[in-house]
Amino acid sequence: MSAANLRGKAQPSWLEDFPAGLYRNLMPQPDKLLVTIQQAARAFRATPGRRGHLLRLQSDAEVMVVGDMHGSIENFRLLLAKAELAKQPRRHLILQEVVHGPFRYAGGGDKSHQLLDLVAALKCQYPHRVHFLLGNHELSQWQNQRIGKGDIDQNDLFRDGVDEAYGDWGERIYAAYLELFSAADLAVSTPNRVLISHSLPSARNLPAFDVSKLEADDFASEDLRLGGPVHALVWGRDLSQANAEAFLRKVDADWLVTGHIPCEQGYMVPNDRQIILDAIGAPACYCLFPADRPVTQQELLAGIGML
Repeated sequence: MSAANLRGKAQPSWLEDFPAGLYRNLMPQPDKLLVTIQQAARAFRATPGRRGHLLRLQSDAEVMVVGDMHGSIENFRLLLAKAELAKQPRRHLILQEVVHGPFRYAGGGDKSHQLLDLVAALKCQYPHRVHFLLGNHELSQWQNQRIGKGDIDQNDLFRDGVDEAYGDWGERIYAAYLELFSAADLAVSTPNRVLISHSLPSARNLPAFDVSKLEADDFASEDLRLGGPVHALVWGRDLSQANAEAFLRKVDADWLVTGHIPCEQGYMVPNDRQIILDAIGAPACYCLFPADRPVTQQELLAGIGML
């Protein structure tokens, strides 16, 4: 996909090198990147239809939501080709879980910040139609809550990658990433009663879950820790029918589209109210559906495609 396909009035100039530049590890100039990330954070907070961290789309929207990407630049490139945002003015693109991936610099740092850079740039280009859901990995990085296996701390690897890429600018770029995480959406609801979030609270946490917390501009520290509503929303793994139904009653929706769970086939249908998407490897899946009329789960499933 050429850079010309991505051009727009608000496109940051460094995006001209995408994707070939990133494949050659040619990083954007850090001063220009910093402005882009800061502009994207402001754009997320100012998105039309958003109240606090809950975004309500308009009835004329068409929605394309993709599964967890974890730093996959190649899948992002394929996604943009499928999304055709320049040709589809009604289409809204919802991305999730872009940090903490398997891609490394020569010094060992995590490259997944590159995908975060591109999400920020795309938000600047399409400020009303590109949306970014906070995932458990972004929450962990933002709040410095350790996440990893054994001796590997993914938060440290991410920070190492930022410093390896941007040198003396690393601290300022990293601070801007944290602000971007704080500005990300927690959930997106559509007029036809579909809710898109990274996950859902477990049955243990659901009784105390307060949906009004999603509409807050800022959070108390306890909201972001274990047991708090934000933490519960992005970390839950209870896929039971009863839990999905109870959660949907709380958020006043009929259907749920999430990520968070690895799916060998790129998607999963754990119950008759929920679809899970995954896009880190292959197959990588998205779901495309209209928001201007009622839909069924079968119609949502018919909208699943592979990158």
